Amino acid sequence: MDIKEFLEKRSKGESNFQNVQLYNVNLEGTDLGGINFSGANLGGDKLSRARLYGANLSYTRLTSVYLEQAYISNANLTAADLTGSILNRADFTSANLTGANLTNCSLNRADFTRANLSRTDLRGGKFEGSNFISSNLNFANLSDVNLSSVNFINANLECANLENANLNKAILKNANLKKADLRGANLINANLEGANLTQADLTDANIYGVNLENVNLTDTIMPNGECYKPEDSTPDLPDLIETLSDTEKTMTRKIIKTENAPKPVGPYNQAVMVNNMIFLSGQIAIDPRINDILYPDDVTKQTERVMSNLEAVLTEAGATWENVVKTTIFLKDMNDFTQVNEVYSKYFKPETAPARATVEVSRLPKDVLVEIECIAVL
Repeated sequence: MDIKEFLEKRSKGESNFQNVQLYNVNLEGTDLGGINFSGANLGGDKLSRARLYGANLSYTRLTSVYLEQAYISNANLTAADLTGSILNRADFTSANLTGANLTNCSLNRADFTRANLSRTDLRGGKFEGSNFISSNLNFANLSDVNLSSVNFINANLECANLENANLNKAILKNANLKKADLRGANLINANLEGANLTQADLTDANIYGVNLENVNLTDTIMPNGECYKPEDSTPDLPDLIETLSDTEKTMTRKIIKTENAPKPVGPYNQAVMVNNMIFLSGQIAIDPRINDILYPDDVTKQTERVMSNLEAVLTEAGATWENVVKTTIFLKDMNDFTQVNEVYSKYFKPETAPARATVEVSRLPKDVLVEIECIAVL
């Protein structure tokens, strides 16, 4: 079925498109609420911002699909294949993803609140800023995945595979990790307050700085390979802590790069993420499409391009303007402050705007009129 035929049938109120072949089409922003795509082939479709509320996508092929900011709440994605799809900021609230394949997906800032991800394969995924509050992840496969700072409050991770996962600063408060495989996992500074770790396997896990207040450790296998003894009020950690290097105790470091912002022209990167902090290099008004300045004498246009470049880097890091805590503005002429501020103010709410410094300088790279740098915290 081609896109024209599909849209014509949809406009007439048809909702049953079971087993349809509708791949590599553009359905961005389309309202597909309640549609039946069970068993359909939607591979390569562009569905960003599409509304799929309550849709039946069970056993649907959704490989390499663009679903950024899509609304998929209460949808049925049982055994759906989403391999390699882009799902950043998608809303999966209360969706059923039982047995779905989400390997190698980009799920930055996706919302899985109360979603059912039982037996879902999530290996190779990107989850910066993702939310799994009260979700069901029993028997899910998250081995070797970076889940740093991800929110798992009240989540069910019983029998989940988290072997070698990076759970640095993850929030697992009141989570159910009964019989979970946490061998070799990085749990540095994770919050496990009130969690259930009954019969979980923590062999070779790194638990430096972890919050174990009110944790159930009945029959838990500790990092040293020995079973936890109930008479001990807390795990015996001194030997483990002494073996950690200073780097392991203090930080993890990641370079942020995107094609949607100007490439660095020297020995620096667009941004560097340290733990949950993102340090963005100063941006000037280079249009990344042509690698040049389009408006050399227009400070308003230059400011708009600078903010667009910064936003692209923030997005790549899994952040938004709401995560920005400090900015610095460099002006060639302080008389341009009002025009720059007028553009800048469109990106922040006054009550939550970040700290800021504005300085006049004698000269800026490529003789631009404005440069802005910022710091964000996830």
